Amino acid sequence: MSPTFGLALGGGGARGLAHIHVVEALDEMGIRPVAIAGSSIGALVGAGMASGMTGREIREYAQTILATRAQVASRMWRARPGSLAEAVAGGLRVSQFNVERILKAFLPDMVPGTFGELEIPLKVTATDYYGHKLAVFEDGDLPSALAASCAIPAVFRPVLRDGLTLIDGGIYNPVPFDLIEHAADIVIAVDVVGAPEEGERQPTSVDLMFGATQLMMQSIIANKLTQCRPDILIRPPVSRFRVLDFLKIEAVMAETASVKDELKRAVEETLKAQYLPRKH
Repeated sequence: MSPTFGLALGGGGARGLAHIHVVEALDEMGIRPVAIAGSSIGALVGAGMASGMTGREIREYAQTILATRAQVASRMWRARPGSLAEAVAGGLRVSQFNVERILKAFLPDMVPGTFGELEIPLKVTATDYYGHKLAVFEDGDLPSALAASCAIPAVFRPVLRDGLTLIDGGIYNPVPFDLIEHAADIVIAVDVVGAPEEGERQPTSVDLMFGATQLMMQSIIANKLTQCRPDILIRPPVSRFRVLDFLKIEAVMAETASVKDELKRAVEETLKAQYLPRKH
């Protein structure tokens, strides 16, 4: 009997476009996960895969919607508040976008409205801001869960759901492999958090804010790895990209293309080590 696979896709904003290579590699190997968990951008790519999209379809869709500034601006315009009352609801927040409206404008039509309509079980992380803990969604409304998982502080407004105030799932669980630890024989985890890299100029206050968040997330991941480990951990070379570098999709994809072969080798080695009969 063939082993089953689980897939955990981590958060990292635009760096998570590298997840597409992982989905493509699994498609090429004929591997269909029995469980998926995702944080932030990982939840979005995971939702696409769980909806039945192939890696190639996810890539082509992402390339289409992120092709030009004009294309992105057009979709952002669609996400504008429907009225002045909506714009100032809860107080005027000129620096915080409504992530639920933005995702509605950017998500592919194949992603359904509820978890129950997905082809593969999906767990989506968010952070319960006032509850000071991780929130995990796996049933009910899907778009609001994805929006909560992607609600990067200072960029997007928190998402209100089930009486909770929710922000970015990566804050508490950057790579949620532990959520599917017992759901499959082999768990693949993909870490796209990255880390600050030294450049020619001094970091700005925004660089420092996002960089400090990266360091915090890496600390969380390191601690988690001392408690349990995925069977395969992939870390694409994404550190030179910023969290909002979505318009650099072609550069991200080119820089991380080696991930496909890396994952294929890792799967083959894991299968040999754990599932093929040893010669005596």
